[in-house]
Amino acid sequence: MPSTLLHHLISTAAGRAPEAAALRAGEATLDYRHLAAAVDAFAGGLIRLGLARGGRVAVWLDKRFETVIACFGAAAAGGAFVPVNPVLKPAQVGHILRDSGAYALVTCRERFASLGETLAACPDLRHVVLAGSGAGQKEALAGGPPSTHAWDEILSLAAGAGGHRVIDADMCAILYTSGSTGRPKGVVLSHRNMVAGAQSVAGYLENRADDVLLAALPLSFDAGFSQLTTAFVAGARVVLLNYLLPRDVLKAMEREKVTGLTAVPPLWFQLAQLQWPEGIGGHLRYFANTGGHMPRATLERLRALLPAARPYLMYGLTEAFRATYLPPAEVDRRPGSIGKAIPGAEVLVLREDGGECAPGEAGELVQRGALVGLGYWNDPEKTAERYKPLPAGVGGRGPELMIPEIAVFSGDTVRLDEEGFLYFIGRRDEMIKTSGYRVSPAEVEEILHATRLVGECAAFGLPHAALGQSIVAIVTPAPGNTLDRTTLAQMLVAECRLRMPAYMVPSRIDIHEGPLPRNLNGKIDRKTLASDLCEKT
Repeated sequence: MPSTLLHHLISTAAGRAPEAAALRAGEATLDYRHLAAAVDAFAGGLIRLGLARGGRVAVWLDKRFETVIACFGAAAAGGAFVPVNPVLKPAQVGHILRDSGAYALVTCRERFASLGETLAACPDLRHVVLAGSGAGQKEALAGGPPSTHAWDEILSLAAGAGGHRVIDADMCAILYTSGSTGRPKGVVLSHRNMVAGAQSVAGYLENRADDVLLAALPLSFDAGFSQLTTAFVAGARVVLLNYLLPRDVLKAMEREKVTGLTAVPPLWFQLAQLQWPEGIGGHLRYFANTGGHMPRATLERLRALLPAARPYLMYGLTEAFRATYLPPAEVDRRPGSIGKAIPGAEVLVLREDGGECAPGEAGELVQRGALVGLGYWNDPEKTAERYKPLPAGVGGRGPELMIPEIAVFSGDTVRLDEEGFLYFIGRRDEMIKTSGYRVSPAEVEEILHATRLVGECAAFGLPHAALGQSIVAIVTPAPGNTLDRTTLAQMLVAECRLRMPAYMVPSRIDIHEGPLPRNLNGKIDRKTLASDLCEKT
């Protein structure tokens, strides 16, 4: 039978080829038989800990076997996994734990210790599972809320544990992504969303059992986690890589004979500057870009390095897992295009009145189909802004259908050409896209205000060849602050590095004398500030 639930991707592959390698981390390999058994055991352990149907399990780890087992095990137990980016600071982790109402946290001893008092503000958290820790470490950390457990202890609890009933419409995961108005918000995805997305992407990438995919992106990204799901659909092997330098990626590709790599533009830009080992081109079957536009020069450099590898240029929404791709055969014919909808999805370009745009006419990208998520976690207002009923008569739906269909309205402005290929024009909101991450200007500003060193502040993105956009902040000194401009800017950068993950730290902080400019609504005018700064530079 075809897989309908996320964890079925593993058990189905195990049924076909139990001895085939599923995961590789460092020098260790885990086959599909043992991966499926570990997922079942972890699911049973969570049930024994009292995980309710739909209960959230946060996973804050680097890429390792336990990370994969915990995510798929939480889904198999009838809960939802919440992957937390390993680069986040404790304050950001605390927000995700509180906002998701996480019942359990899977992490390691060092990360657990760094949370400190953060856990006291997470009242829903009842259990912490320490990956890689033995019984002695578990006993040393036990004694206060939340309860701590060694990894092996959870696996040993599984015997006789009955699981919750799960169907494909059930919540499976919550992926946190930055929003335009402040802290990250959780996108809720169902089993159906993730399985349909995996089957679609594996289909157009032509993934097969002898593929070796390198998981270089964070598993908290939809595209990062997709490396697992697409590989498992095909029964392929995934190499889990925690890298420090781009050269480490090339070394892993050469050592593991990687056949497929998906990355974001800044990493591709860095990789394109390096000298590639000759052997990689002999086994790399494709390379794929996501998370932003790949500069043409970078693409041409990669194609020169890898003449036999097929380039796939992709565009996706966390709110709908995947959206479009440009087939390799169209890359030269349609420079700048984000392609067409992936199999199993439909992408529309709509006017503000709900009508469909004509070729060449700019409109909002709207996605419908099995990949459309379940909304934003516990946020009806934001959900209503993005997840809306499809207008009558659009997408082949006539007035005879009584139940409205919910689609994702992306906020991105695009246009169609005469043959139905899409071209990205811009965003309607002020989100910053840097290093493959979406960064909220409001979140950067909130952290700057928390330093108590600034009065007003505005963050925005400026075009950057390698990053997509660089983050710039313009601030006014706090009342009574007598520090000179240079010292204040240096102190703010230092505070940002303590309080933010590296990708969020502004590359430039300018000190502004007098009030910041306002727009007609009385809000700080980021666009004018960005335009003025571009003119000066």
